[in-house]
This record gives sequence, C-alpha cells and structure tokens, in this order.
Amino acid sequence: MIARRINVWKHFSDGVTTNNPVLVLMLGLCSVIAVSTNALSALGMGIAFTFVMVCSNVLISVVRNVTPDTIRIPVFIIIISTFVTITDYVLQAFMPVIHSQLGIFLPLIAINCIVFGRAESFASKNKPVASLFDGLGIGIGFTIVIFLMGAIREILGNGTICGKMVLGKAFAASPIAFMILPPGGFLVIAFLIGMKNWLSNKGEK
Repeated sequence: MIARRINVWKHFSDGVTTNNPVLVLMLGLCSVIAVSTNALSALGMGIAFTFVMVCSNVLISVVRNVTPDTIRIPVFIIIISTFVTITDYVLQAFMPVIHSQLGIFLPLIAINCIVFGRAESFASKNKPVASLFDGLGIGIGFTIVIFLMGAIREILGNGTICGKMVLGKAFAASPIAFMILPPGGFLVIAFLIGMKNWLSNKGEK
C-alpha cells in the first residue's frame, strides 16, 4: 500500500516538476504563447487542458487492453476529441467570455502533442489510477506555468491582473506592450525555465 502511494505521488509530481510539459518538455508552446496574454484566459486554458488530460488518460487506460494496436491511434483521437468537444460546449454555454478569449486554441487541445503524447507513452501502458494521477500532474503543471505567464505578461503589458489595475494609472497609461506580444511570451518562458533550473540546482546542493 505504501509503495503504491509513493508511485502515485511520483506520477503526479513528475508532471508538475520533473516532466513539466512547458518548462521541461517544451511542448504545446503555440497555445501557451497565444493564450497567456492575460491571467484569466491562461487559467481558463489550464483548467480546460487539465480536464481533457485527466479524462482522456483515464478512459484510454480503461480501454487499452481491448483496443487492437491497428486502430490504437484513431481510438485515442476519438477519445481526446470527445472530451475537447464537451469542454468547448460547456465553456461556450457557461463562460462565453473565456470561450471567446481562447478561440481556436481550445479545440486545438484535441491535437495537442502533450495530451496525445501522454496517451501513447503512459495511459496506454498503465492502470487507470496511475493514469489519473499522471494526467492530473501534467495538467496542474501546465496550468501553473501558463497562469504564471499570463499574470506576469498582463501585469507588465497592461498594468492589470485579471482585469484589475495593480500598478497604478501612470503605468497603465504606458505599459511594456512588448510583454503581451509573442516575443514577450518567449522571454517569460525563458525566465521561468531559468528560475526552475536555479531552484533545482539549489535543491541538489
């Protein structure tokens, strides 16, 4: 029982730190850069991504033993696309503002290499509980990074956080507009990667 708990925790923590999809694996950067111009849309994408990641991982793990190898990839695509469609409709119905901010990048979760990669490399080879915690770890790791990016870029690029002014009217009148452009997104990713590596190296000493 203890060993199982340790393994479950390892699956979860790996996704948040060791195998963080953005800071370590450097996957899905297109949507990360595009959506992280403000904290609210970044959080919305993170939650949507986590839902799809967890549900897809679990269901793919459940059907892995009855899915022939010859149709494995089409089955994965159908499962992932189904949860993306559910997420898309729910956000459109109950959170139309966030839905409009996410735009085309919400349905593109269906072909996100992070989701498909974990389905192929982990969920199709492990049991549902392990796959659940793997998906949860990857999703939370993704959400933390994209939210931090959105917060940093919005504060420096607009002087606001979640639409509320935090740096005063003087800064808001002439913010660092560069930060909400794609180069600003890459700059923030580089900063976060540097911080993660510094903390990792510090912890090893």
